[in-house]
Amino acid sequence: MTGQAVPTLQIDNERLRVTEWRFAPGAATGFHRHEYDYVVVPMTTGRLKLIGPDGAESFGDLTAGVSYTRQAGVEHDVINANDFEFVFVEVELK
Repeated sequence: MTGQAVPTLQIDNERLRVTEWRFAPGAATGFHRHEYDYVVVPMTTGRLKLIGPDGAESFGDLTAGVSYTRQAGVEHDVINANDFEFVFVEVELK
């Protein structure tokens, strides 16, 4: 792993939180639990490695502009599995 992903908070109000995440190659978010339902909008096409609470590894192939959503409670570490910077915007619904 090569360092931490860099979050930039864009909006944080009573209804939602919007964060841009930038990952250098190999960078990770660190293990975390999502407290809100959320939407991810990939800005880059590429692959992310996901490590669950039990240590199980999986991969997600994301396409720029193709969003996905998950419910609150998801627990994982997210790692850039590419040899280039990966960027997505996360919208959390409070």
